[in-house]
Parts: sequence; structure tokens; C-alpha cells
Amino acid sequence: MAHLIDLNTVTKSYQTDAGQFMALKGIDLHVEAGEFVAIAGKSGSGKTTLINMITGLDRPTSGEILVSGAAVEKLGENQLASWRGRTIGVVFQFFQLLPTLTALENVMLPMDFCATPIFSERRARAMELLALMEIDEHANKVPAKLSGGQQQRVAIARALAMQPRIMLFDEPTSALDPEMIKEVLDVMLALAQEGMTMVVVSHEMGFSRAAARRVIFMDEGVIVEEAPPDVLFSNPTQERTKLFLSKVLEH
Repeated sequence: MAHLIDLNTVTKSYQTDAGQFMALKGIDLHVEAGEFVAIAGKSGSGKTTLINMITGLDRPTSGEILVSGAAVEKLGENQLASWRGRTIGVVFQFFQLLPTLTALENVMLPMDFCATPIFSERRARAMELLALMEIDEHANKVPAKLSGGQQQRVAIARALAMQPRIMLFDEPTSALDPEMIKEVLDVMLALAQEGMTMVVVSHEMGFSRAAARRVIFMDEGVIVEEAPPDVLFSNPTQERTKLFLSKVLEH
């Protein structure tokens, strides 16, 4: 299969009061079309920075990023916004829905900005996605009237509005109450089973073990280990991976 995502020797450094901080240290990552890759690691390991590199929300200090054939680090801001809208759907930890818009209007928003077909077609597409997320009965509610799980499903519907080739999830269940987590994970699992290319940063190790084709463990800005989930969770080879899993896996 062709790679949809290629990161070659990608670094990212930030200037802080304490000096230069290296968030990513020579990352090589390759994701095939239709692959579900889960990324695990403790806070500050570089997971979100890696997601931001793929989306172009942040620029690398050095290295090459190729996503769906585009050299992301070489795109200008206008090119980047247009390319991102067509190529990648992103779901964040804290929903990022516009509070004054209804669920339906939030899902329609990307299509409105990209001047896709007439209003009735945009509305029909948004309702179709809300129905897919099993939340269409709440289409006319503003986010404050929805539960956290419902808001995240609206956010996933919005990310799917432009029919992206890739879906990125950055800890999509971390802000949810425990009883709401399963409903969001079920939606993500359905997308994976349909063959969507997905990169998911998550602390839900059981979900990653069941759904991912490959699990990557990051620590201190590097990829320490990567393997199919049954291998990485059952027989990790690196001490840092073993220590992390010993703390997060249920006994």
C-alpha cells in the first residue's frame, strides 16, 4: 500500500525561558492508506506536537513531511488551509465547537467556508453525518445543551464534513466522563472498520489494543518502540515501554 503520511527525520524545537526545548527529535513515521495507528506516551512526550506536524498547524524545525502527496512544510498559509480542508479531519480533546451555533451549523461550517455545493446540499450532508453519529435528533441544539459525548460526536461529524482522506484524533476522550467514553470510541471503531486512515493519540489502551493495526510508544520526543498491538502490549522490547505499560494497563 502507498504511504499517505511520511515524516522523515522531523525535529521541532521551542525557545523557552530555560533555553531550547526539543519536542521532537528526528521522527520517522510512515502511515499507509487505510491504516489505524495509535500513539501512546506520557504527557510531554511529543504526541500532540507530532499531530500538529501532520496537520501543518505547526512547522518543523527540520525534516520533511509528506501527507497525501503534499510537502506540508513547504505550503504557504493559504495553500495550507485549503489543503488541510480537503485532506485531513482533526478531532481535539476539548471539542472546539462554536458555542453560538447549533450542532447542525457546526457540522456545516467547513463546507460553508469551502464554498461547497448549494445550501440544501450542505445541510443534507451535515444531517447525514449527524445521523451517522446517532445524534441527528439534537441537530438544532447548541453545544451547551449537549453532553460531552454528544459534543465530541458532533466534532467528529464536523471533521468528516469535507470527506477527508485522513482522520487525526488528539486524546478525543480525555475530557469526557467515563460513561461517555464508550460512545465516542464506538464511533471511532466504526470509522476504522470502514477503512479510514486514522492516527489516534489516546490513553485508552484497551481500545488501541483492540482496534489499531500498529501502536507507537513515544517518550521525550522520540519513537521508542512500535509494533502491532498484540506484540507491543504482550512483549515490549524497550525498558521505557515496559515501565509505561506497567503503569497504564489494568491488571
